[in-house]
Amino acid sequence: MKERLQEIKTKTFSFWTNRTKAQKTAMLSTIIVSFFAIVAMVYFLNKTDMAPLYKDLTVQETGQIKEVLDGRGIQSQITNNGTAILVPQQSVDSLKVELAAEGLPKSGSIDYSFFGERSGFGMTDNEFRIMKLDAMQTELVNLVKSIEGVKNAQVMLSLPEEGVFVRESTQEASASIVIENDPGYQFDQNNVNALYHLVSKSIPNLSTDNIVIMNQNFEYFDLKNNQSSGSTFNASTQLELKKEIERDIQRQVQQMLGMMMGYNKVVVSVTTDIDFTQEAREENTVTPVDPENMEGIAVSVERITESYTGSEDSAGGVTGTGEADIPAYVAGGGTGSGDYERMEERINNEVNRIRSEIVESPYKVRDLGIQVMVEPPVADDPLSMQENTIDDIRQILSTIVRTTIDKNMLGEDPELADIDEKIVVSVQEFNGKVEMEEAKESAIPTWVYIAAGILLAVILLLLFLLFRRNGKEEEEEVIITEEETVQFQVPDINNEKESESSARRKQLEKMAKEKPDEFAKLLRSWLSE
Repeated sequence: MKERLQEIKTKTFSFWTNRTKAQKTAMLSTIIVSFFAIVAMVYFLNKTDMAPLYKDLTVQETGQIKEVLDGRGIQSQITNNGTAILVPQQSVDSLKVELAAEGLPKSGSIDYSFFGERSGFGMTDNEFRIMKLDAMQTELVNLVKSIEGVKNAQVMLSLPEEGVFVRESTQEASASIVIENDPGYQFDQNNVNALYHLVSKSIPNLSTDNIVIMNQNFEYFDLKNNQSSGSTFNASTQLELKKEIERDIQRQVQQMLGMMMGYNKVVVSVTTDIDFTQEAREENTVTPVDPENMEGIAVSVERITESYTGSEDSAGGVTGTGEADIPAYVAGGGTGSGDYERMEERINNEVNRIRSEIVESPYKVRDLGIQVMVEPPVADDPLSMQENTIDDIRQILSTIVRTTIDKNMLGEDPELADIDEKIVVSVQEFNGKVEMEEAKESAIPTWVYIAAGILLAVILLLLFLLFRRNGKEEEEEVIITEEETVQFQVPDINNEKESESSARRKQLEKMAKEKPDEFAKLLRSWLSE
């Protein structure tokens, strides 16, 4: 048996040594490709298609479901930073039904079903208030999340304590809500107003004025009541509207300059002068149809022309005999001839009659001032702020002021109005800024990049030299192989005439020279036999 194995080994070694480098490379490549093909085939045949069982879970809920699945021996995977869990696709539907029957997933919050499951006499009033508050927050979160465009929500309620006596004044509740929008979804004002009223009606003694709603990007959603043009403004309403206008302009400027300089590098203050005078008037205007000639359209024309030509008889009668006659004057006309002509023209022209009912807007921005404080890139070096950057900021602010102030307040030519007096840009260090402790970033120093570049260059140089050396060795092997082929062409032909015993003898001699240890083992095995 040993001889057979030794013979197979010898033949295999001889076969391998007699192959060229191209043949060896082809054989090895075939073996490696076949191995990986078999491994890939086995992997894909045994691969289990995984599908999401639940998504958008909390870490606690994922841990609960993972523990149940592991206890049942069901394969599962956790993805999306612990917020989703995957199971075999064929088991998704059955697992959802089974886990739902067990009440999974169980969130860490308390809902109203908690009181029905654990009602008893061992709960104190303080514990009950805390659980009631948590239950109201949970139900309100579920209510807000059911609205289209809301991916997730967090609610914080502040409920006043109920007084012991009836005469005590009832305090108001407050709510702070942070919603996470779906990517790309925009809420219109009607949706925001509906959200405010929905939250207000869900909590007792909660006014819309005590509700603050914002999204994950710190954008506020303000409640805006629709007011008719004829409505009147009282002092509180005027003050709220003034604050709202200033807040909107401040947010706009803060967001714009924050993107330019950094949100912690800009402080914006806005002051406005609002004119709440409301005017309703009626204007009746008459204008000619043809403004150039100041003429209208002729509706009707009437022309009258009279003419007379002739002579009269001499005067006669008794002198001054009539009651109305003048004494010593002869009654009657005198003698002579004459001409008479009269022309009369009546034209009725139609003109433009314009009747306008004008209601002025309930408020106008008479004046606006914007004060901006900017911290330079190097806090303690004001010269690090480029002058063209300050000019750009002034240009942005002047555009906002010019388009916000009422045009009538800017004079006859708004372009010539002095807007620079309404803008203040101050560049200085922020001494009152609260410095937050930032986590140490694993920043890679510059010398690490330099060392990595040098190391990469050395590796590439070594690889180049290695490939070059291998190329030279291949050329030498080719030359040596060609020389050996030329030298042993005749012996190869004679080897065909050699007997079997001489061939074995040569193999033994070769083996004794190249592998003396194995040759000695072979001799010992022959002697023992």
